[in-house]
Amino acid sequence: MASPLIEVKNLKKYFNVGTHQTLKAVDEVNLQIKEGETLGLVGESGCGKSTLGRTIVRLYEPTDGEIIFDGQNITKLNRKKFSKNVQMIFQDPYASLDSRMTVSDIIGEGIDIHNLLKGNERTERISHLLKTVGLLSEHGSRFPHEFSGGQRQRIGIARALAVEPKFIVCDEPISALDVSIQAQVVNLLMKLQKDLGIAYLFIAHDLSMVKHISNNVAVMYLGKIVEMADSRELYENPLHPYTKALLSSIPIPDPKIEKNRKQIPLEKEISSPINPKDMCRFKERCNCSIKKCENEMPMFRDLGGKHMVACHLV
Repeated sequence: MASPLIEVKNLKKYFNVGTHQTLKAVDEVNLQIKEGETLGLVGESGCGKSTLGRTIVRLYEPTDGEIIFDGQNITKLNRKKFSKNVQMIFQDPYASLDSRMTVSDIIGEGIDIHNLLKGNERTERISHLLKTVGLLSEHGSRFPHEFSGGQRQRIGIARALAVEPKFIVCDEPISALDVSIQAQVVNLLMKLQKDLGIAYLFIAHDLSMVKHISNNVAVMYLGKIVEMADSRELYENPLHPYTKALLSSIPIPDPKIEKNRKQIPLEKEISSPINPKDMCRFKERCNCSIKKCENEMPMFRDLGGKHMVACHLV
């Protein structure tokens, strides 16, 4: 069996937000991603998805735990050397591009930092990247404000590809785009993965799109992974009450089925991640919790077939 390209072990990212107050944004997360595969990461806003992605690429330094990339513990690796192999596509295609730089300079910045190409070779590489993501080479002389949201996200993808990374964190790359553009960007990412063998961590709210692009899917709730499985297995056989509730919210494009389908409501708001109690974090919103949920944190267990879940009821 091939070794995972990236492996996260007991990763934690805590923030001090006041006297004796700790926000546990990422709390003992474990996951693996193989070369050329996509792990989809889903969950509500505020559950820690983006913080996990930013910690893996070391935009945030982890509080504890290990990030193993290609057999090396990257928490001890030179950040510049690591950044050549691991890149990120950001959620906001407007805020993530420097408005004072031309597109060529934005894409070429990574090439310059890592001293990869110069002169005509650099120019040709940028032109090739623009064409790869569906833009024209002459777009390189323009500024970000001259493009639409979908085009800006393509520029962000070209920037991530410039240093030929092996792994890219896609932090909700389609959530700020029109629905008509979302499928184009996802299809582009899938084509690039097929051609270049890149591994993705694909963070998103759109559960249907996650199913389409992902080999495996992890469900996150209040800083913890509560369920993880093969994409088809998780969508056909969800085990955690939170996963069931999320999947029940996906609309079905058949009026008869949709009319008779029962959605599982999540009535209460997501709890605060500041100083959480040592108990099941979903307990307050779960319709089938038991006494044990109040007193003990459920273990993240493999139930067979690499279907992992953290729930006392399973």
